[in-house]
Amino acid sequence: MYKIETFIPKESLQELRQALLEVDAGHIGNYRGCLSYYPVTGVWFSDEGSNPTVGQKGQWSEEPELKVEFNVEDANKDKTVEAIRRVHPYEEPVINAIRLE
Repeated sequence: MYKIETFIPKESLQELRQALLEVDAGHIGNYRGCLSYYPVTGVWFSDEGSNPTVGQKGQWSEEPELKVEFNVEDANKDKTVEAIRRVHPYEEPVINAIRLE
């Protein structure tokens, strides 16, 4: 089992939820699509060669985001990460897959 966490703009939440449902992420017993999210502030510096969705190259950016986290079975981890990448609006999304004991 893995806990996966990612950071997205608020307006991307519904699309992410649908993508996760389609790959059976967040399945707990008789419930599907189980996740938690809460507001955070994302901070980053866009280096040369980047193509930032938000902000400008060579500058700091600070934006409100949602941290989304959920559990996924081992067999679904890779396709879940692929689903996140498919719908995530950022050039380089943060996707943390943390193995649970």
